[in-house]
Amino acid sequence: MTLTADRPVRTAPPKKPRKGGRQGREALLLMLPALVPVLVFSVGPLLYGIFLAFTDARSGRNAVTSFVGLSNFGDLLSDGDFWASFRIGMIWAVSVTVLQFLASLGLALLLNQEMRFRGFARVLAMVPWAMPPVVIGLMWRLVYHPDAGILNSMLGTEVDWLNDFSIALPAVIVVGIWTGMPQTTVVLLAGLQGVPKELYEAVEVDGAGVWRRFWNITLPQLRPVIVAITSLDFVWNINQFGLVYVLTQGGPGGQTRLPMLFAYEEAFRYGFFGYAATLGVAIVIVVLAVLGVYLWRQMREAS
Repeated sequence: MTLTADRPVRTAPPKKPRKGGRQGREALLLMLPALVPVLVFSVGPLLYGIFLAFTDARSGRNAVTSFVGLSNFGDLLSDGDFWASFRIGMIWAVSVTVLQFLASLGLALLLNQEMRFRGFARVLAMVPWAMPPVVIGLMWRLVYHPDAGILNSMLGTEVDWLNDFSIALPAVIVVGIWTGMPQTTVVLLAGLQGVPKELYEAVEVDGAGVWRRFWNITLPQLRPVIVAITSLDFVWNINQFGLVYVLTQGGPGGQTRLPMLFAYEEAFRYGFFGYAATLGVAIVIVVLAVLGVYLWRQMREAS
């Protein structure tokens, strides 16, 4: 005779009601007030601009718009004025981004030190950020004025900074650096404050100097912040319009005509909206390509 024990019956745990779908719908409804303006004022014009790039849209009450395919892109590649503007835009964007980063890094390191009136100095460094580009342009026009400008008064010269073919672009680059320093400084300062102090204390025990601490601790810790802010600065600078337009309107002789100024002239001075949209699309493609290579190299070096 064999004894058999009754095996306990396992019951499946009760299923919890799925809330993911409901929560997702509720989240979407809550985000709609913020998404609608983005779709209307950002995504909509972007898609319409891409559409215009493949048409011969022109100004005029009875102008007829037709699809031209890649014809505008072919005209753009053979346009000498576009390539001149593109070259000036790249010189502007790279120069302002690099020099702005170096100046902002130095200022952030200074503002991160223990010193008197540090809070006031940080607030003062943010002043250019609070000023509209038009106001900054008008202010610097007065600084660069050939007769009554403060710069010529200090240097004892009579240079027409914004109308001289050889120095107009460097003069505008200086204004771009001064204008963009605050936001870059804020981001770098936040990154510096996030570096653990224990790392500095550890290398100080080994007798590391200031330069060694900066090169081996500060710079590697700031790498993600540097990659992010320099990428954003490059995008902002290549798309700059208002500041340079107020300063020089692209002059003298097109020496400061950035790509966005060139697109503005094609669209609103000559009425070629389709061609201007093509230039905008081309700039977006170039910016994405440059940023892609830059980010790929940074990620490769970090790994």
